[in-house]
Amino acid sequence: MGRTSDARNKILGAAATLLEQRGYSALGVAEICGTAGVPKGSFYYFFESKQALALTVIDEHWAAQRRQWVELLSSDRDPLRRLRDLFEATEEVQRAGQQQAGLVVGCLFGNLALELSNQAEEIRRRLQEIFEAQIDLIERVVVEAKDLGQAGPSVNAHEAARSMVAQIEGRALLAKLLNDPAQLETLWRNSLDLLQVPPQVRAALT
Repeated sequence: MGRTSDARNKILGAAATLLEQRGYSALGVAEICGTAGVPKGSFYYFFESKQALALTVIDEHWAAQRRQWVELLSSDRDPLRRLRDLFEATEEVQRAGQQQAGLVVGCLFGNLALELSNQAEEIRRRLQEIFEAQIDLIERVVVEAKDLGQAGPSVNAHEAARSMVAQIEGRALLAKLLNDPAQLETLWRNSLDLLQVPPQVRAALT
């Protein structure tokens, strides 16, 4: 059982790395198995197709990312500080990826959405669910900020959260294109404007 589980984990690890660096369409089962160091037959023991593998990678990546988001966004810090913690952690993920692989890989979900949204309906639906979950997590914090007077009363919490997720994805795309994690540094400043944060609250945050 241990060896079986180890082979599956090797395939998932190799697929996650290759999907981030190369995308889905150009990736073959043989390359995944070669990178994982397992026989090709092992692949079909665990996964019925490349798409099934990609969905598993997506789910595992989201499970880990969601744990981090929930931890950061549910802390006892002020709502706006929690958002800043999330943005800083997002930037750090890209910096760590650049140090490890020599390049910024961007967001796995955003990369696959751009590549596959018109080709693989099951993957598109799963990515949509994940983005909606991200929006929901941020929306709760925006509502808290509004209740405390840290965000403008006219701010639509859901649309603000949607814009922040879109901004994260757009900035991650620029960071990948330019191989520059610093492209994510503007997330915090832009969100202060988006949330119509009063001047006195901004001053207290610096």
